[in-house]
Amino acid sequence: MGSKDFSTTISVKASPQKAFAAVNKVRGWWSENIEGCTDGLHGEFKVDFKSHWWAFRIVEIVPHKRIVWLATGSYMPWNASQAEWTGTKIHFDIDRKEGLTEIRFTHEGLTPSCNCFDGCAKGWTGYMHQSLKAFINTGQGTPDFDY
Repeated sequence: MGSKDFSTTISVKASPQKAFAAVNKVRGWWSENIEGCTDGLHGEFKVDFKSHWWAFRIVEIVPHKRIVWLATGSYMPWNASQAEWTGTKIHFDIDRKEGLTEIRFTHEGLTPSCNCFDGCAKGWTGYMHQSLKAFINTGQGTPDFDY
């Protein structure tokens, strides 16, 4: 992963096991409009916002520590490069630090040179710091919210 890849970190009071389970329940924090399997190695799923979508394959799972998705397809019609996410990877690295569970989110390949960087960084920041964090802490995220 390059140092310019988009990355953000959240901390929660929950256990690494609970955080790991919540990340895998993508419908609870990112979008309810998902087709496919979001919680098993080699699982494939599509996040469909109707006007735009992303498809992923889960390429790495280390229980309670790490999840990696490979973007196998993407369509963002407003973007100069409509398939800009295709081939990028999304990492969730989970660690216990100072009594809290830390989740470091990295979108490998989403760099400042990408056409969608500003909007995508804003969206990921909202989904991580608001939706996923709330989903882990309270069981209620804000999927499909326009961050």
